[in-house]
Amino acid sequence: MELVTGRCGKVCGEIVVPGDKSISHRALFCGALAEGETDVTGYLPSEDCFSTLQCLQKLGVEIGYSSGTDHLHIKGVGLHGFQPSKELLDAGNSGTTARLLMGILAGQPFSVTIDGDASLRQRPMRRVIKPLSLMGADFAAAKNNNKPDMLPLTIKGGNLKAINYKLPVASAQVKSALLFAALYADGVSTVEEPAYSRDHTEKMLSFLGVNIRHRNRRIYIQGKQKMFGRQLVVPGDFSSAAFFLVAAALLPGSELLIKEVGVNPTRTGLLDVLQEMGAELVIENRRIIGGEPVADLFIKGSKPLQGVSIGKEIIPRLIDEIPVLSVAAACAATETVINDAQELRVKETDRLHTITQELRKMGAEIMEKPDGLIIKGRSRLKGAVCDSHGDHRIAMSLAIAGAVAEGETLIRNAECINISFPGFVPLYRNLFH
Repeated sequence: MELVTGRCGKVCGEIVVPGDKSISHRALFCGALAEGETDVTGYLPSEDCFSTLQCLQKLGVEIGYSSGTDHLHIKGVGLHGFQPSKELLDAGNSGTTARLLMGILAGQPFSVTIDGDASLRQRPMRRVIKPLSLMGADFAAAKNNNKPDMLPLTIKGGNLKAINYKLPVASAQVKSALLFAALYADGVSTVEEPAYSRDHTEKMLSFLGVNIRHRNRRIYIQGKQKMFGRQLVVPGDFSSAAFFLVAAALLPGSELLIKEVGVNPTRTGLLDVLQEMGAELVIENRRIIGGEPVADLFIKGSKPLQGVSIGKEIIPRLIDEIPVLSVAAACAATETVINDAQELRVKETDRLHTITQELRKMGAEIMEKPDGLIIKGRSRLKGAVCDSHGDHRIAMSLAIAGAVAEGETLIRNAECINISFPGFVPLYRNLFH
């Protein structure tokens, strides 16, 4: 699919973005692990989340779902009710599906193979394999795979032992996999993070009855605990809201209200950065729903943004938003420097390289460095022929760049947007008219 965009005068109105992708994945996993039934509203019907749903169904979990809806009904099987799958488990493009599933499969008394698409086969799995192997799971490269730390992989679970593990890189996916595996282990497991990463798994486990403790960056979880099904409400995805926040901040005269957005502080680093850049942004109507903080976000496009320098602890809080932040930085009045973001090199694409390559086509002064970007700012973006490289966040970031650029922008391979935001294009066209 090719997406054609053009400059927009301003963005005004009120929108609701679809359900949070990270929380939708976790609702499926936790609902399956729970005893009893779990109803989920606000589920994101994206390709990534559907990969998780199908994998769980192949493991014997009954999930009531109508295509395209935001409601699920999950009949939990508890820790030990999963059934061996006769087919391989296809995680598609979803690293969340593959890595969190590994944590659950590590505790099962059977073998199963996980695979993914060509992109996911290139993403590193060693960071999950190593700690789960220390707990007692066995991993082997599947047939015709000469890279034992990448998919496809065959996992043989079994009796797990508790672990005290310090993550070398802040990763919510690895942390979540270890927390799921720890439920099957004897004793108390400890997971320590070098920096805070998104904590949706911890919040949901606690909401469903698991006793889980935090102290500084250490998480303590006792094995053999049961969890029980409840009603779960998935808030709007902050990462989806981010694209429209940046557009409104860049287009003078914009006034945009985005309602019912998840504002978990482990996810909202972009709000801090936009405010530091001078964006006029207000967080309204804060509340807690299902253990997750939710709010309405109001932003005005009133003055040029200023460049910033970011790195270290804030990066895990905005890792998915750096591509669209790069668009804001290219249009800012001064230079932006992004450090400590090397994790972006092992996403769906090497996002540091890809966003540099594509924004340069539009006239941005941007330089790639090993762990980040230097973006000069003051760029007057011009329409160009761009390519998503199959990366949904790159595609949507380029769509926002096209909305603030002079002339027409054509984005090739834009169908990947459906991986995380299937309603993006109609919402975009409605706003950017």
